[in-house]
Amino acid sequence: MSEWIISVGGRTYGPYPATQMHAFAFEGRLTAGSLVAHPEDGRFVPASQDPDLAFLFRPAPTSTVRLGDGPRPFGHSEPDPNGEPAHFLIVADLKSGSITALEEEILRIGPAYAVMPQAWVLASEMSVSAVKNLLIQKLGKLDTLLVVDATHDKLTWSNLGMETETRVRRIWTKHPHRSAA
Repeated sequence: MSEWIISVGGRTYGPYPATQMHAFAFEGRLTAGSLVAHPEDGRFVPASQDPDLAFLFRPAPTSTVRLGDGPRPFGHSEPDPNGEPAHFLIVADLKSGSITALEEEILRIGPAYAVMPQAWVLASEMSVSAVKNLLIQKLGKLDTLLVVDATHDKLTWSNLGMETETRVRRIWTKHPHRSAA
């Protein structure tokens, strides 16, 4: 079982097991630049360079699906060929920072209105992936984002978690059974 020590301001703390290191990263107490070492060798490196911890500091995975369709090829989210604006619903859950930077970015993309806390409607000629890619730059590692392109029946997200992503993908890529009314 791997353990690490952490150096902060010339003082050494630990050793800590992997579960504790993951918790520290989740809490923001362990950052990519935090100095860590295995107790047996004592060579400190930034946490982002430790092979067993580096994944904690990579950008969150993102996904895009088209409503009602099966799997789509990667990168398939071009803007409307007619140049017509798409209508988006953007929902965010910000835990690690101010909502101001995200809202300012949304307003730069096109006409937008906050319909409730952390939810906006937006009109833009950009693709759903382009909108998401701009907005995730304003998010922290604990924040989540969901962008729906209502015009083109597309959905994309960032950092929802494996179980939620699986359930959303299952619901949005299958044709629902309709009961007779």
